Parts: sequence; structure tokens; C-alpha cells
Amino acid sequence: MNIHEYQAKELLAKYGVGIPTGIAALTVEDALAAAKRLPGPLYVVKAQIHAGGRGKGKFKELGPDAKGGVRLAKSVEEVGEFAREMLSNTLVTIQTGEAGKQVNRLYVTDGVDIAHEYYLSLLVDRATGRIAIIVSTEGGMDIEEVAHSTPEKITTITIDPAEGFMPHHGRAIAFALKLKGDLNKQAQVLGKQLYDAFVALDCAMLEINPLVETKDGKLLVLDTKMSFDSNALYRHPDVMALRDETEEDPAEIEASKYDLAYIKLDGDIGCMVNGAGLAMATMDIIKLNGMFPANFLDVGGGASKEKVTAAFKIILADPNVKGILVNIFGGIMKCDIIADGIVAAAKEVNLSVPLVVRLEGTNVEQGKQILANSGLAIVPANDLGDAARKIVAEVQKVA
Repeated sequence: MNIHEYQAKELLAKYGVGIPTGIAALTVEDALAAAKRLPGPLYVVKAQIHAGGRGKGKFKELGPDAKGGVRLAKSVEEVGEFAREMLSNTLVTIQTGEAGKQVNRLYVTDGVDIAHEYYLSLLVDRATGRIAIIVSTEGGMDIEEVAHSTPEKITTITIDPAEGFMPHHGRAIAFALKLKGDLNKQAQVLGKQLYDAFVALDCAMLEINPLVETKDGKLLVLDTKMSFDSNALYRHPDVMALRDETEEDPAEIEASKYDLAYIKLDGDIGCMVNGAGLAMATMDIIKLNGMFPANFLDVGGGASKEKVTAAFKIILADPNVKGILVNIFGGIMKCDIIADGIVAAAKEVNLSVPLVVRLEGTNVEQGKQILANSGLAIVPANDLGDAARKIVAEVQKVA
């Protein structure tokens, strides 16, 4: 789960992290009121969407010459002007894709005199099973280019979870950022604060870009992105309350209600599979046969008939879907349960696209019999390769 910048900063402030003063705004009037409460005379107006690259982004409705989603205002009136241009318009960034995202929230902050920008992030390194702290002296909007062109300017520090954050980790962060004196000490303290927040909140990623050194010698978090391990959110109802469903795909929201792992893709063959590995293999073999998957959907190992029906409906709600491939290996999941769900869903939504089903495992014969007796135009498949070839052929036949 992702949250907005202003929400992440509010969480980090509880751990002592230094952030510029800022106020969230939902309307132009809110933005003006926020600016009047800030010291000024400089203000920063930031579009709040779940995507990076806002500063270089462009608003669809404002033309190619318009400023991006992060703007420096020199008066309260200019804050209002920027708010009017941003709110309810669509911001397109390198991370949103061409569709962009509608801006429904703003964050108005106090201006900061910046002496230098740095980069600092924490994430879970799956290869080592440790938290990795990534730092660079080259923070700011071009960090992706730095990673691509000059990776030697990026330092990675891993922390053994049994040991935790130790003083030498703080010194390594400060050394990598080439900080001296009081700034060196501030960096060590900041590293510990961020690590504590990362662990306590069950974060999946915490990115500070930029971390800035101000002209009066302070380290401040100027921008941050934070995401969380969804499996741990039950421990954090306060974090769960920060979820903004307007930033998420409606189909993915619906899938989460049934504990389904669903991700919408750009293809035209819908997939319903049990098990993440099998789902990935299914998508690969569809592409191998010349077409593209419309989604990743893992119904899990113990899905009920109702859960399978919901999964089927979610797939069919995608107007791009021209055919569906169901690939089930029944272990805990029984093939007859899957078959019942497929038949129920197909009848309920008046299935109008080709459907190929491959079943194997527990109660497979009962499952095949249910499908055969359903009266529906379901194409059976013997194995995964056979299933992929048949669904591609069925879709091409209709086209």
C-alpha cells in the first residue's frame, strides 16, 4: 500500500525526522488558508499523487508549456493560482504512463533555502534478506539518470536484522554522503530515525529524494515516498486509514475485498490461476504463443466458490479481455470447487468471450464433468501448452 507525501512526512515526524512545515489541501480555499498560516515569503505547491516524477510532469489540460506538479510560489496569491491549475486536472509523469493521474490533493509547504540535495532510501533486499539503505550525493529529479549513467555514485549499506541499526551504519551513511562536522552527526541520527520508522511501520520502501542540506546547516526531508507490506497492515490500523482508494485501480480494490491477488495489465487474454509461480508461467506462455495477458490473478490455494466467482467477474469487467484462460493445479484447491465457480460466474455475467480451462490435481475428473455438463461453450485443455495454444486460436478465430 502506498500513501501520499504529506502523510508519509507526518509519520516520519513522529520519529523525530526533520521536515519543512506543510499543510495538506483539498480545495483552492484550503491552499490559500495553508499559505497564510506558513511563514513565507516562499511557498511550494505540490500535487499529491501516488507516482514519482511530479516536478517534471505535465498537466494534460494545460498544454506542453505549463509548469509541472511541484511549483515554487512567491506569494499567497500565486499559491491560489497554482492550486486552481492543478486540482482536478490530470498530471502525466514518467511513472504514471500516458493516462496520468487526476490531482485531488495538494501539499503546501514552506520554502527552503537549499545548499545541496542528496538521495537516501530504505528497502527490503530480497536477495540478502536484509534492509538495504541506498544513499547518493546526487539527489534530486535526475536520480534515475545517475543510477543508469554513474552507478558508482550510489552506495548500498545492508543491515543484519538480528543486529539492527548500529553506530557504524550511521557513520557509513554520513561518509557516503561526504558530510562533515555537525551535518555528519545529523546524518547518523537521521539514519537511525528512518530505520526505526521503517521497521516499526512494516515498510516495504521508504525513499527520501531529495534529502536537503539547508543554507543554515540542517538536514531536512524535502520529499518522500513510502509504501507498506500489505500483509502486515493488520498491525497498523492507523496506517491503513491513510489509504486513498482514488489512487488505485477499481478492479484491484474490488479484488482486495476477496483477498485476491490481481494486477491489471495491457493485454487481451484474461488469466485466472492458483499460485503466483503458475500465474507467471501462464502469462509467459500466452506471450510465447503470440498474445498478451490482460491481468495477473492468483485466486490462492484455498479459494471458495464465491471467491472464484468474484475473480471471474473482475476479469470480465475489463473491456479489453477477448478471451479467458483458467489454469488450475488443484492441491489444497479442489478442481470441482473451481469448476462450480467458473460455471456460476459464466452464467451470471452472460459469458460472451472464449473460455479455455485446464484443470489438474485434486478432484480433477469431477471438475471436468461439471464443466462438460454446464451447457457452456468451455474449451477443455490437457496441459498448459495446449491451453495457451487453444485460447490464442479461439480469440483469433473470433477476431
